[in-house]
Amino acid sequence: MLVLDQNNFEQEVLKAEGFVLVDYWGESCEPCKALMPDVEALAQEYEGKVKFGKLNTNQARRLAISQKVLGLPTLILYKDGQKVADATRDNATKAGIKAMIEANL
Repeated sequence: MLVLDQNNFEQEVLKAEGFVLVDYWGESCEPCKALMPDVEALAQEYEGKVKFGKLNTNQARRLAISQKVLGLPTLILYKDGQKVADATRDNATKAGIKAMIEANL
């Protein structure tokens, strides 16, 4: 999984072609940490179809707010730099993320 920050977000997500899934997480977010192994497993499952990245919102708060991330965990699926779907709170599960990806591929 690609580690995203203010320096590479625009290039890797907003200017990227195809699908990019961004996992917005925070160091104090226990559900985020619990979800990370599932997200990493999905990254392997969808390798070649969806690029996966993670952004630590503690280090990039303004960037997260600019993407309208208001709570954690939040996962946003982008296609060609445009947001097409998201999974937050209750649907931020492995099954919920997989369903979101499948609905948009």
